[in-house]
Amino acid sequence: MPRFFNPDTMPKPASNYVQAVEMVSPGRRLIISGQIGVTPDGQMLEGYRAQAEQAWRNALAGLAAANMQLSDIVAIRVYDVAPGDVGAYRELRDQYLQGHAPASTYVIVAGLAHPDLLTEIEIEAFSES
Repeated sequence: MPRFFNPDTMPKPASNYVQAVEMVSPGRRLIISGQIGVTPDGQMLEGYRAQAEQAWRNALAGLAAANMQLSDIVAIRVYDVAPGDVGAYRELRDQYLQGHAPASTYVIVAGLAHPDLLTEIEIEAFSES
């Protein structure tokens, strides 16, 4: 089982995530490509919150398709185009992860693959089964 921890020798996390995740036993590793605010039928949603919620739904659908649970998520990488959205991102992350706190990286970028995209979420998971 992955060990989620915050070493005393590293800064405390600014919100609900951990500084390190250690995986030492055999198991399955899942990497979900960056998910965006586009529905499964191809509709791009408008606005940061709508896109971020859809990106989370898409990413968690990939997790479910691999028969993994929220607790199997070991790392999240988020790319946003607007620095003012970090508060909304944290709120949604906490809502969708239901208290689970994996390693997390949040990056502000100049742009994504389409000029109307506002966020992209990539997830890595690990399961011993």
